[in-house]
Amino acid sequence: MAESNVSAADILGASIKAKRRLEDDTRLDSGFIAATDQARVLAYYVNMLVKWNKAMNLVGPKSWDDIFHSLIIDSLHLADFLNDLDLPKSPVTLDLGAGAGLPGLPLRVVWQKGAYHLVESRQKRSIFMRTAMQMMKLPRTEVFQGRAEAIPQEVLPADLILSKAFMPWKELMPFVKPMLAETGRLVILSNDSAPTSAEIAECGYELESTMEYKAQKKTHYFWSLLPLS
Repeated sequence: MAESNVSAADILGASIKAKRRLEDDTRLDSGFIAATDQARVLAYYVNMLVKWNKAMNLVGPKSWDDIFHSLIIDSLHLADFLNDLDLPKSPVTLDLGAGAGLPGLPLRVVWQKGAYHLVESRQKRSIFMRTAMQMMKLPRTEVFQGRAEAIPQEVLPADLILSKAFMPWKELMPFVKPMLAETGRLVILSNDSAPTSAEIAECGYELESTMEYKAQKKTHYFWSLLPLS
């Protein structure tokens, strides 16, 4: 599974083209500090995703370039967004509906705070993520195969919950609230801008911050939401 067609140099070039350059980061664990090492690990993941995708239809894009510019780039921007939030030093993060490991696996290459749990109910996708993680050597990152409702109580409460198309936001907000710490955050990755403050308040949250960026001529959004006490 590990034969490589995409190189670290290809990934570095793609990140420059996408205007989110990989950079050396001393906050990361040994083996990830250098941008070239980040690119090497991302190249492994992209190559494996392209190969497995032919048989398992894990993601819509087929070429590595499309995968990077439409999917991986989300993770790189998300790292910047999370670094600007007032999170605990070692947050517990749940990534709901992790699928093929997006945004979580690329995110953990460049953002490695705390413990990160990829939650996925489908067996084949869980196997893919675990196989990728064996080579990526991501720190403090685990796969939980099962429904979100069955997350072990010893993992909770979460300081951060991430959702990308896990369920509609009006259903998601009340669903995850019992899983969140009192000072926890729900971050939604969306193709739409955030709802109004009134709509969010009706679901028991307040909007903390947002971010938007362009990826392949489409605007992507992050919303950070705080539960109301």
